[in-house]
Amino acid sequence: MSRHFADLAYTARVRAEQRQRLGAALPTPAGDPVARLGERETRFIAARDSFFLATVGEGGWPHVQHRGGPAGFLRVVDPQTLAFGDYAGNRQFVSVGNLAGQPRAALILVDYAQRRRLKMLAEIEVQAPTPATLELVAMADAPRPERILWIRVAAFDWNCSQHITPRYTADEWRAGIDFSQT
Repeated sequence: MSRHFADLAYTARVRAEQRQRLGAALPTPAGDPVARLGERETRFIAARDSFFLATVGEGGWPHVQHRGGPAGFLRVVDPQTLAFGDYAGNRQFVSVGNLAGQPRAALILVDYAQRRRLKMLAEIEVQAPTPATLELVAMADAPRPERILWIRVAAFDWNCSQHITPRYTADEWRAGIDFSQT
């Protein structure tokens, strides 16, 4: 775990719970307090075809939304910024509405086949697309996105894989098994 994640996630109540359950609070790792995505994170993000986005509404209730597209639709812009084109969905605008009032969010990206999970805390800015931003998030054969979501990574952590059940996409299944031999 990186220092920046522990600094944000280990609140006083979390540390009190850790002390009660573990006998001591977990230490905050040393290191750079600024979140910077490295090569490992960049490769992992580029390979994902979906992620979960959690926002909080005005009433304090969390809302989790699935976002998906072709692998690589979530783009690493620089070591602290991600972006993706947001398309018409169920027309409820819950995530976008929540972000308008509270830009903080959490993302969970999972590689089920390899049992790996990356979680992030971030601030998200929603913008109308411009020619330059459209070029950045454009996906082949995809319609024009309604908006661009700019994700400023505040913290990230590679999460425990113990309880990730392996699951495979159709492409992963086809690539991993030779049915002609059965």
